Amino acid sequence: MERVFVTRVIPQIGIDILKRELGGCDVNTSDKPLPKDELKAQVKGRTGIVCLLTDMIDGEILDAAGPQLKVVSNVAVGYNNIDVKAATARNVTVTNTPGVLTDATADLTWALLMASARRLGESERVLRAHAWHGWGILQFLGQEVGGRTLGIIGAGRIGAAVARRASGFDMRVLYTSRSPKPEMDELNATRVDLDTLLKESDFVSLHVPLTPETKHIIGASELQKMKSTAHIINTARGPVLDEAALAAALKAGTIAGAGLDVYEAEPTIHPALFECENAILLPHIGSATHSTRNKMAEMAATNCAAVLHGKAALNPVS
Repeated sequence: MERVFVTRVIPQIGIDILKRELGGCDVNTSDKPLPKDELKAQVKGRTGIVCLLTDMIDGEILDAAGPQLKVVSNVAVGYNNIDVKAATARNVTVTNTPGVLTDATADLTWALLMASARRLGESERVLRAHAWHGWGILQFLGQEVGGRTLGIIGAGRIGAAVARRASGFDMRVLYTSRSPKPEMDELNATRVDLDTLLKESDFVSLHVPLTPETKHIIGASELQKMKSTAHIINTARGPVLDEAALAAALKAGTIAGAGLDVYEAEPTIHPALFECENAILLPHIGSATHSTRNKMAEMAATNCAAVLHGKAALNPVS
């Protein structure tokens, strides 16, 4: 029986696979990340770790596990929480769960876009506060979506899925990427540089992975280049957007609105954002559908089992 530790509660389908394929596993049944010292104690002697994006798996954790560790399986598409270089140096395979959360995240991106454009957060707060006294022709005027320009920064799976949905709104789509994307070209999207995208887009949606190059890819200077009527959406990773700069831009009217599902220092959120009525703030629910989270747990468990059976991982990133 392989000794696998699951760092935080995951959907039961993942646990069932680990039990069936590996004879069992130990699970932190709390829905909270373990403190580092406790995580170090729990991974000691393990051959596999199934973790979530809230678990920082660095060289110290890998060394605490020991040289018998073979795989770290992340229940997420992003893996910036894992020191992949340190894992590779220790002959530990790192895996992720790409593809299965594409549609759920793209759907939520559009939910944020629509909510920001039509000021749904502001209007609902007024209603719930019993401060709405009847219809008025100038109340909560927002932005049209149909026929406008959507700028997508990062045209991977999720960015392309967001672009596909834009066709139903007859939108012009711009995108940035390190290389041309045939799928985006098929959608009649136009590849442009970042400055052009920011200046011409009515809605800007972030879909880049978090790397040293993409941290704060959108900061004060980039926000200044956007239209005063534009909205920015982030369902990628929090640190790609400078929260302090965003809050300042929202307050100053530099841009019209924002929709965020991710934050720089989760679960902490920059306090100035709470003061921005024109910000829609969600608690990182991009992949939060029953089917998607089940598929993520299934894929992570299957990756872990494959490596521990001496087979190739389905989704290696190391």
